[in-house]
Amino acid sequence: MDMIKIGLIGLGTIGTGVAKTLLENESLIEDRLGFSLSLKAIADLDIEKDRGVNIPRGMLTTNTSLLIDDPEIDIIVELIGGTEPARTFIINALKKGKHVVTANKALLATHGKELFDAAQTYGKDLYYEAAVGGGIPIIKTLREALIANNYTFIYGILNGTCNFILTEMSEKGSTFQEALAKAKELGYAESDPTLDIEGIDAAHKLALVTSLAYGVPPDMHSVYVEGITNIDSLDVTFAHELGYKLKLLALAIDRGDKVEARVHPTLVPVNYLLAKVDGVFNAFYVRGDIVDSTLFYGRGAGMMPTASAVVSDLADIGRNIRAGIAGRIPHLGYRKGSSVPKSYMPIDDIYTNYYIRINAMDRPGVLAKIAGILGDRDISIVSVIQKGREDLDFVPVVLLTHEARESNVKSAIVAISAMEEVSGTPVVLRVEDKKLKNKTA
Repeated sequence: MDMIKIGLIGLGTIGTGVAKTLLENESLIEDRLGFSLSLKAIADLDIEKDRGVNIPRGMLTTNTSLLIDDPEIDIIVELIGGTEPARTFIINALKKGKHVVTANKALLATHGKELFDAAQTYGKDLYYEAAVGGGIPIIKTLREALIANNYTFIYGILNGTCNFILTEMSEKGSTFQEALAKAKELGYAESDPTLDIEGIDAAHKLALVTSLAYGVPPDMHSVYVEGITNIDSLDVTFAHELGYKLKLLALAIDRGDKVEARVHPTLVPVNYLLAKVDGVFNAFYVRGDIVDSTLFYGRGAGMMPTASAVVSDLADIGRNIRAGIAGRIPHLGYRKGSSVPKSYMPIDDIYTNYYIRINAMDRPGVLAKIAGILGDRDISIVSVIQKGREDLDFVPVVLLTHEARESNVKSAIVAISAMEEVSGTPVVLRVEDKKLKNKTA
């Protein structure tokens, strides 16, 4: 077989990038593979819009079934996003004997088990490199390149919109709303940015990464999620004063028979490489017991970087087709019957360091009372910043803690909030700093 024929469902931003790549770089790809990846047909609701790519008119259709039912098409690429009808398209394509490539992180994070089971049942491959990290080949790395490693932890900056907003707040002193408005103006944020700024997009990606690394089923509902909508520029300033930068961090951490999977704003030391990942860029910091520390950095979204990942999957599946095999690599990195099953750790059970900002009365004894509440819950203080102002009744008090249990911190915040010397609810942010750890992660 000198030609692998491809059907593309969805001609949005990423679909256009894939079509452009396959049509314009077809000769280069064929030279490297020894066979052609030939785009045969494209289905989309709007086939009249000019995408800036010279697509033969006869290649376009609004009827998705024509692609799925076409016996000549070997691989279906699903790039419409959302849950339905994407899920149905993928299931039907697998039933029809076609391999599938998708970039649909939300679908895989919620229905991944069903879809991967279907691929196995029908003896086909379902690849998804473009679902996580855009042009960064993190799926292939975790599933193949670092196969010999137990992953101690994986930290990621997985959402370019949030990273851009926090960079603007850090470097230019913008408020959250000002930074969000600029992100929209530059096209980095959608008109409705909820999935990004609430951390949901990053959580979808983390669910897949956690599954690959630790053999747990992809389960979006088991990932703890906090977004950045409540980040105050005052906390960005205090973080700098303490030697940190604020990042929306995704964390997957091995805890023996359990795994932590959480996404939230996090204070990261300014000398860490992750702290230097700014703007719309993404990064993954992966530590394995054999390879030690590795860092993967690049564009985590966008038309062409994500198209690059899709075509990488097409090339891999094309090689499998040429060899007459499927399922050579487990979809989620593990064969069934993993010898060390893990479960997700509830957020209340985690231990980490905390940044706590309290709006407290500037009078003797208040700080001692707060310290007493913390001490009663086994929370010790590393450092304190207190800004006294003669013209205000309440002033910010910032505490940095040693490692503490999340449930104890929540209990302490309830008690501190009830103090008559405290105004409002304290701000709590988690800190990832190995110098503060009781044990090195």
